[in-house]
Amino acid sequence: MVCEVHLIAYTPQPARVVASAAKLCYSPSRASDIFGEFGGFDGLDDAAVRGFLKKLRSVGHLSPFEHASFTFAADGLSRVASHQLVRHRIASFSQQSQRYVRMSVPEAVTPPSISAIPEAASVFESQVKSAADAYERLISLGVPKEDARFILPHGAKTSLIMTMNARELHHFFALRLCRRAQWEIRGLAGKMLALVIEAARELFDPAGPPCLSEGRCREAQSCGRPFRAVEDILSENL
Repeated sequence: MVCEVHLIAYTPQPARVVASAAKLCYSPSRASDIFGEFGGFDGLDDAAVRGFLKKLRSVGHLSPFEHASFTFAADGLSRVASHQLVRHRIASFSQQSQRYVRMSVPEAVTPPSISAIPEAASVFESQVKSAADAYERLISLGVPKEDARFILPHGAKTSLIMTMNARELHHFFALRLCRRAQWEIRGLAGKMLALVIEAARELFDPAGPPCLSEGRCREAQSCGRPFRAVEDILSENL
């Protein structure tokens, strides 16, 4: 089961912020005048903004995308997934601490490959329960939470808040929405993509693995099934 994800905050009018930042690079105007008090600015209407953003991406002028940020809340993902997330260093993370928070009912994310096999699911659930019982026993013996947590499984569920700018989100989606990416973080990325498209489609049209965004695969071993549209990615990962 893929975790729950919410977009809890983002830069107001993100497409216009990015477009105005880029336009300043080529304009004699003062920086404070470009945006026009968050209304229409310097002759750029919505259609012009979309066209300008498309041009920026086509020529690789991506630094203006860093001015729009998006903050997500995620619950129920495993620490396997969170360890992959923190490799995206141009981002900010605040994660629930097993050092300070007592895991009263330690739970783990069950991979589909395990849940699909009854005997494997039984083995997995037994070991998760055993680890949870051992955790509680260690605490009852006076072991600090920060040490008792060492017995908890790598797949233990966690919660976190993360913020990424639009440029890093494109990089994140390029890596994590590829069919060769690990299933849990791929599902997380799919939910995040759906949320940012709803909030600022102009910035993420398209967004996803290179087979979609660049029309070519960058993997050493291609899956052989390139995505043709963002909707295909969402239908597969939501």
